[in-house]
Amino acid sequence: MIQVAVAEAGPGQPAIADPLYVCETALAAAETLRDSAKTSLARIVAPEGKVKGELVEREQHAAHGYAWLATYTAALKATLAWAQRLRDAHEFGELETLILQVGFGEYLHQMSGGIAMSQGEIVRPGDLDVDPEAVRAFEDDAAVRALKQSGNTNAARVRIAELLVECFDGRDFGKPGLGDETLEMVRDQFRKVADSHADAAHDWHLKDELIPIEVVQQLAELGVFGLTVPEDYGGLGMGKTAMCVVTEELSRGYIGLGSLGTRSEIAAELIRLGGTEEQKQHYLPKIASGEILPTAVFTEPNTGSDLGSLRTRAVKAGETYRVRGNKTWITHAARSDLMTLLARTNPDEPGYKGLSMFLAEKPRGTDAEPFPAKGMTGGEIEVLGYRGMKEYEIAFDDFEVPASALLGGREGEGFKHLMATFESARIQTAARAVGVAQNALEIGLGYAIDRVQFGKPIVRFPRVAGKIALAAVETMMARQLTYAAAREKDSDRRCDIEAGMAKLLGARVAWSVADNVLQVHGGNGYALEYKISRILCDARILNIFEGAAEIQAQVITRGLLSGRN
Repeated sequence: MIQVAVAEAGPGQPAIADPLYVCETALAAAETLRDSAKTSLARIVAPEGKVKGELVEREQHAAHGYAWLATYTAALKATLAWAQRLRDAHEFGELETLILQVGFGEYLHQMSGGIAMSQGEIVRPGDLDVDPEAVRAFEDDAAVRALKQSGNTNAARVRIAELLVECFDGRDFGKPGLGDETLEMVRDQFRKVADSHADAAHDWHLKDELIPIEVVQQLAELGVFGLTVPEDYGGLGMGKTAMCVVTEELSRGYIGLGSLGTRSEIAAELIRLGGTEEQKQHYLPKIASGEILPTAVFTEPNTGSDLGSLRTRAVKAGETYRVRGNKTWITHAARSDLMTLLARTNPDEPGYKGLSMFLAEKPRGTDAEPFPAKGMTGGEIEVLGYRGMKEYEIAFDDFEVPASALLGGREGEGFKHLMATFESARIQTAARAVGVAQNALEIGLGYAIDRVQFGKPIVRFPRVAGKIALAAVETMMARQLTYAAAREKDSDRRCDIEAGMAKLLGARVAWSVADNVLQVHGGNGYALEYKISRILCDARILNIFEGAAEIQAQVITRGLLSGRN
């Protein structure tokens, strides 16, 4: 049996004598538990070796619970890899050591004791019919036991908070472990950009105003909209990891800043992967420069995630398509110039097969007249947060789109085109979630340092310190899981599962951090003048758009049960 040395925890000392080795051993035990859960779930939903959709639906709690268990295991793996990179670079300090051991201690506890899929839904190994012997073997593993006992302790959490207070002016919440000087420079540059707009952003939210066009132009000049567009088409030709760094930092200032590039990323990815050479030459340079602001027009009032039920029609008449139907939850719709529009071109083809994607141009609108184009009407949807680009619903009534706007020049490939963008979109959304969580964490720590109650800053009370510490730990874990997914994408490997995991965990972390930081603020957190009231509203949408948490869990589970990864 492996012997694990547990030290007496104290200021400046980790509770685990050799945390990297112990975490590596515990990760192997976690992977074994995950594999046991997969075997047990497969007996339930794939009794004959092939996953049956009706059984997955009937057993959704177990199926989605397995996705969470697998996501936790992936987060532990990504966090350990981060720690190992820092160790090899001689940058693995006390704060990073404590983040590692607290993160492992907490997630290992939850893996056998219960993972919160949402506030009211807890999944336990018994829900997946995991063999009790497998659970006992996991709990009896020496490394797991040591981390559960001495990883996430009150002393460790308090010490993390102390270290964060000590380095708050330098905003050191643990080294990100990028291992790339260029990415570090990009991170610093966009951190300054985000900081310069952080106060104004709260006014945009309170007044429910669009982000000023001057700010959009500034981001365009910095290359945000062409970050991953190939250089041959006027972009910077950087990878998805760079996209994550930029998105996170901008979202740390305001989720709207981080989201401005999302529509450009989706549109550019659609055109790069599925467009004709003429479409690439025409649109990609203009998207990269910010000359064209795109918007994604996919969702319909009664379809949500069920895109196979999409009803908006595009009927061809000569060299023109006439679009009829209704769309909703269209972000930045009024001020956009180009719609990536998903419509049904063949009503006789059921489900996804009859869908096509269009590059439909439109004039920019104003608040007074959001949609001045013939054949388009619509209005704003008022929302709690995520306000800087505004949400709209649109009705099309014989809106004309030239046949040359058909993406790729072929009908019936719209869903395939869209699926090709999901990985990047979900990785970017995970990065937005990390940025929102980091924003809440920094605001919460600053408030806890400044707020004095009963004769001392409230950060010196253990439960406040604990909230701040766990926020820092989970934010780092979500960050590393997101970077891991981005690196897979940069390596041209399929990563729909990794992207789904990053978004699944990142969105929950953003919400929990924002909620806990609002609690740290007490009554002040409920006041509109405090930024955390906005951040909480902004964080809540992350669990819904770009695929709700339930959809992410479904994708992860079906993918893993089908033998991927």
